[in-house]
Order: sequence, then structure tokens, then C-alpha cells
Amino acid sequence: MTELEQLKREITDKGLKEILRWVLEKFGPEKVVLASSFSLEDQVITHALVKINPKARIFTLDTGRLFQETYEVMQKTMDRYRIHYEVLFPATKEVEALVSETGPNSMYNSLSLRLKCCEIRKVKPLRRILATADAWICGLRREQGITRQEVEVIDWDKQFNIYKISPLAAWSEEELWRYIKDNAVPYNTLYDKGFRSIGCAPCTRPTKPEEDLRAGRWWWENPEHRECGLHKR
Repeated sequence: MTELEQLKREITDKGLKEILRWVLEKFGPEKVVLASSFSLEDQVITHALVKINPKARIFTLDTGRLFQETYEVMQKTMDRYRIHYEVLFPATKEVEALVSETGPNSMYNSLSLRLKCCEIRKVKPLRRILATADAWICGLRREQGITRQEVEVIDWDKQFNIYKISPLAAWSEEELWRYIKDNAVPYNTLYDKGFRSIGCAPCTRPTKPEEDLRAGRWWWENPEHRECGLHKR
């Protein structure tokens, strides 16, 4: 049995709080980071995590293209839980070069340009923060779409060489909302306007009830391409 297989046996059937406690004990608080984009998933995990360890490390990637509503829920969350985020920004010179060479909305022109934008604004900053950790907690769920149907509660991320923990892998959207409401967890008000998955403003739109949960992300591309490079299959 490999180390990963052993870890899966230890963690897979545990509940949210049990998983978070296990991760903190296994890797140590200083080597565990939670990635937050202020999605429902990330807010649920944040609520549970800070109850266990008020000084837990939580980071967010500020791409420079976020919705105002995202900044608002960030502030509400900081005030509610009295926490501070580790905020990662993209390299200024790289953003300046990208926009100067291809324009402010080049993500609509081709898949390669969109991925380049994501690489500069999201992937590279993520790589910086993950270099300081051994375990990365995120809000991936199998229900989120075809690119995430095989999400494991714990896996080894080969791209970033780190253990990736997805404590909500088996949760449904209904379960998320129940937790949010029952615990009065702050959430992005864009969810009340038809958004079900929220990223950068130019790359996110509201969705219809019958559409895939992530149909509003990079909606002009084929479904199998609707990832930014942070979570590769």
C-alpha cells in the first residue's frame, strides 16, 4: 500500500470537521493552507476551519479582475471571524506586458490567450504560496462539472507537488446552502443574482437553473476546457 492509499483510508469517510482536524494534526498548522475565492465551498470550509484553529492559514488570489461583490464578502468574512488573508497578487510587469501586447480582454480571442491570462494572474501566484506548504485545502466538489467528477478527498497534486485536500468532494449544492443558512455564513451576493460559480468578472456570467453548475465560467469555450490551470485532471 502506498502512502497516498494509506492516507485515503484514514481520511475519506470522515466529516468536514474531522478532515480539517486530521489535516492540521498530520501536516502541522504552518504547513496547511486553505485556498479561498469566497465561493460557497470556501466559505463553508473557512467557517469550520477557524472554529478549530483561529490562526489557520487562508489565502486568496487577487487577479485584479474580481467583482466588487467578491471584495465585499472578503471584508465581511474578515470582520465576522476576525481573520486576515494571505493575499497574492500577480507580478506587475507580467500583467503590464500581457495587457500591453494583447489588450485587456484577450481571453475572449483564443484558448491559449485565456490560459496565458490565468497563468499570470492565478497559477504563478498560487505556485508561490504552495511552495510554503505541504497540504492544500480547496473547495472542489464532484458535482461541479465534468472536469471534477473524479475528485478525491485527498490526492497528490503532481503539478504543484503537494497533497490536495477536498473535504467537500461529496457534498451537494443543497448541502452547501443548508450549512450557509444554518450557520449564517457570509456569502457572495452574486449568488442571489443567478451566479453559481464565481471567478474573474470578464469570465463569469449568471447561469440558468437547467445549466451545468460551472456553465457560467468561460462560457464561450467547450466544457472540457473550463478550468484555469489551478486544478488539472
